[in-house]
Amino acid sequence: MSQKNETVTLLLALLITLIFFGAGGWWLYNRFQGSNNPTNLSEIEKISPEQKSVSPQARFSQGENLLIVEGASSDKQAAIQALGKGDFQQAVYLLEKSLKTNQNDPEALIYLNNARIGQAKSHSIAVSVPIGSNVNTALEVLRGVAQSQNQINQTGGINGTPLKVLIADDADNPEIAAQIAQKLTADNSILGVVGHTSSDTSLAAAAIYQKAGLVMISPISTSVKLSNFGDYIFRSVPSDFVAARALAESSLQKIPNVKAVVFFNSQSNYSQSLKSEFTTALGLGGGQVVSEFDLSSLTFTPSKSLQQAQQEGANLIALLGDSGTLDKALQVVQINGQKLPIVAGDDVYSPKTLDVGGKNALGMIVAVAWHLGANRNNPFVNNSRQLWQGDVNWRTATAYDATQALIAGIKAESSREGVQQALRSSDFSVPGATNPVRFLPSGDRNQSVQLVVVKPGSRSSFGVDFVPISR
Repeated sequence: MSQKNETVTLLLALLITLIFFGAGGWWLYNRFQGSNNPTNLSEIEKISPEQKSVSPQARFSQGENLLIVEGASSDKQAAIQALGKGDFQQAVYLLEKSLKTNQNDPEALIYLNNARIGQAKSHSIAVSVPIGSNVNTALEVLRGVAQSQNQINQTGGINGTPLKVLIADDADNPEIAAQIAQKLTADNSILGVVGHTSSDTSLAAAAIYQKAGLVMISPISTSVKLSNFGDYIFRSVPSDFVAARALAESSLQKIPNVKAVVFFNSQSNYSQSLKSEFTTALGLGGGQVVSEFDLSSLTFTPSKSLQQAQQEGANLIALLGDSGTLDKALQVVQINGQKLPIVAGDDVYSPKTLDVGGKNALGMIVAVAWHLGANRNNPFVNNSRQLWQGDVNWRTATAYDATQALIAGIKAESSREGVQQALRSSDFSVPGATNPVRFLPSGDRNQSVQLVVVKPGSRSSFGVDFVPISR
């Protein structure tokens, strides 16, 4: 064999050896990484690439990270940098300046209140919102938390100690919500959590809060699965049990022999819960569900579904999907063209419904936790309008109520166990956006829902408005 051939043979052998050990090293690395990582591959794959690219630290902020990038002023961005350096005085100046430009910015107001506290003694709570998936819902919730924090701090704090708020972005993803819950329970300074928003994220996080003994108050989650979940789990919004019965009773009053077609999302705990409760309530009143259609199905067709339902005698449409299937639900509204009356759950309460539904949505009845139009003279309404330079919706009101409840709990005793015991007390009551905040033994809010109906109007600029129904 020539020297040249021997050299080539040696190089090939070396290359094969390197590939073998390289592959083996990669396998060992991933095996040991996987054994130490609480999130397995199948769980990671459920998180979108955009969400995975966000580092865990970047999902939390008391002001050192900018979580809501959309519309952030240069002053706000500079304030974030100042807070990252611990320059609280400069941050206060810049955030006050930013809020003069955009007063309707709850993230900036929360950071401003935090900056004013600086490193002084404070009590801390957290709020988890879906910034990465639904920034509008996140802003609605944050306005309620910010208003409550601003109010207590301007009046001397909780027993003389101001309140700090930590914001977390769970991107409306159950896996991320669970990770956030783990981080929050490990931070002993956090005395309570406002969140999470969707029923899926709340259920994913609730077991972690319950085990660690940290109070969670969801301002939006309505699934009945959250009822009696644990003695540290609460919500400041009525459950689907209450909303479904209100919708069923309203329908039966107008149509004694109700035959409903239900549109729902089989992938949503909220939607499944509302559908089940509505079906039960309707049956108890003498009505029935004659058809069910899954909005999340790849084969779903609104026109064929409506045609089939009418052939089966349907005389009522119940839109019980979630925010992720709202577009498909609105296709049903458009195709129906006011032929059959419609009732709907609170995820249909959206400007998009008024915009896309338009005149076809007239007469639609929606169950929500609260409506400004039914509480115009309430101090909360006037204060919120002055603070945000505009009207707020039910999500802001229930987030405010959740924060008010945590403040009252901390005032009773500034420990995690003390907050829980205060909220579980049979005589617990604190002023809320409208009604006093009280909890049932199940942890549910002790309050009825507000029914609203779509009517012609100019308040929304779409030619139709949600108007409260007197009960």
